[in-house]
Amino acid sequence: MAQHIFHLKAEWPGGRNSVGKIETGELKTSVSIPPEMDGPGVGTNPDEMLLGAAATCYIITLAAMLERSRIEVIQNLKMTTEGTVEVKNGIITYKNISHMPIITVHKNSTETTISKIKRLVHKAEDSCMISRAVRGNVEIQVNETIEMI
Repeated sequence: MAQHIFHLKAEWPGGRNSVGKIETGELKTSVSIPPEMDGPGVGTNPDEMLLGAAATCYIITLAAMLERSRIEVIQNLKMTTEGTVEVKNGIITYKNISHMPIITVHKNSTETTISKIKRLVHKAEDSCMISRAVRGNVEIQVNETIEMI
């Protein structure tokens, strides 16, 4: 069994509205509470980082599955991901994440290929490590677009 250990260093200089720093591998950034939650909005924040982790894990997993299935994607995979955070009775909860990938394939692709892409789009969400980590706490949806050119 292989194990991979990741490290993150964090500094936080004060109270709620301070601006901290994180560093992990090639990622070095300031962090603070977002302005939507009455924070200073400097750098990134945990909400964006969770969204980024979910989105990058998903698109990398999808790309690997398409490659292993020998499905030729004509253009780069593109995707928009949206996260919803709810504040109710002072409790902040990450409610859902919606991935909206766009997969562009050759116009002569068969129905079998299109069906396989649709299966892989949803299988990638089930297989993504971050999706599995938040499953049961955050709803994750996938709404794909398949373009044929």
